[in-house]
Amino acid sequence: MKWKKQLRAGIGLLVLFVLWTVLIRCVDVQAVGPKGTKVGFAAWNVWVHHLTSVHMTLYTVTDWLGLVPILICGCFGILGLCQWIRRKRLLQVDRDILLLGVYYLLVILAYLLFEMVPINYRPVLIDGSLEASYPSSTTLLVLSVMPTLKLQTDRRCEKQTLRYFVTAFTVLFSVFMVVGRLISGVHWATDIIGSVILSAGLFMLYCAAVARADLRDEVKL
Repeated sequence: MKWKKQLRAGIGLLVLFVLWTVLIRCVDVQAVGPKGTKVGFAAWNVWVHHLTSVHMTLYTVTDWLGLVPILICGCFGILGLCQWIRRKRLLQVDRDILLLGVYYLLVILAYLLFEMVPINYRPVLIDGSLEASYPSSTTLLVLSVMPTLKLQTDRRCEKQTLRYFVTAFTVLFSVFMVVGRLISGVHWATDIIGSVILSAGLFMLYCAAVARADLRDEVKL
């Protein structure tokens, strides 16, 4: 079944993320960061960082554009709230929207976890201070939320032109944000990779949950 394949893919990606995190803590760990902070895969990370250099303007631009996925989350939240008010019961809200709320909560919890337990720090100081860098929170946010915009548009919109537009926007925006965060030089390359793996794993779990809910609804009918 489709949902089982997506579930296995999601779990597999999350296991890969755990392994990647362990490797970062164990392989070629050197004190090459600001104030002597350590980072794994040091030689490769430093090589990429020197290659990209630091571009604070790009960092600022991608920081502000991080509001776009937050706005998208807010729009879906309003959709769910409107359904709740109109239908008078929370459980009458479309199941994929309820699951979306749970999914966004998991993304937030993942972010908070790594803020409280830093794996490594940024390769540059931000306003003179060290900041947790793994996984890249902006990359995690973008790659977790933007695919849900495409998925929900495909599920709810019949206009093919709009669906094509949303797909193109999702892909181009996501690529720009991920590449932008890497080129800006405010993250180690391993931070970006970690975010890509984690967000993909979480999104596949959401897809599995929605597919499972759809199957149960079909059985009821």
